Amino acid sequence: MGRGRKEAILQLRNVLLKRRDALRKALAGDLSSLKELRNQPGGDAIDAALDCAQDEINSQLAEVESRELAQIEKALERMRNGTYGVCEVTGKPIPLARLQALPYATMCVEAQRELERHGSLDHASADWGKLLDSSGGDNDITINDIEMDVS
Repeated sequence: MGRGRKEAILQLRNVLLKRRDALRKALAGDLSSLKELRNQPGGDAIDAALDCAQDEINSQLAEVESRELAQIEKALERMRNGTYGVCEVTGKPIPLARLQALPYATMCVEAQRELERHGSLDHASADWGKLLDSSGGDNDITINDIEMDVS
């Protein structure tokens, strides 16, 4: 790994750590504000509806935030074991520009698109196997054919 990439990854680690702390605080805050809402004596039905809507928004935010928190933890773990910045599907380095835009990316853009097209990693890895398998088999599809389909 080049020195520039190492330094960039160290900077990304700081970004991830700051983001992780901010998310932890936000999630802790969300929980306390939810409790406050529940502890207040109920006003009229409109207040109750507003509280309900606020609860719903808070719980959706909390879900998104906790999902992001999990992705950050995974990225930090990958930094510790030396697999950060390597695509989980293809095993190739993820371009720095992508990591800087999405510091917890675990796949290169192509693998991510494949995953989104099929909706699960199992399909994506199976398809990558097919794409990278040069032994022919029943399917005569080459990577060039697929690139032409995409464009």
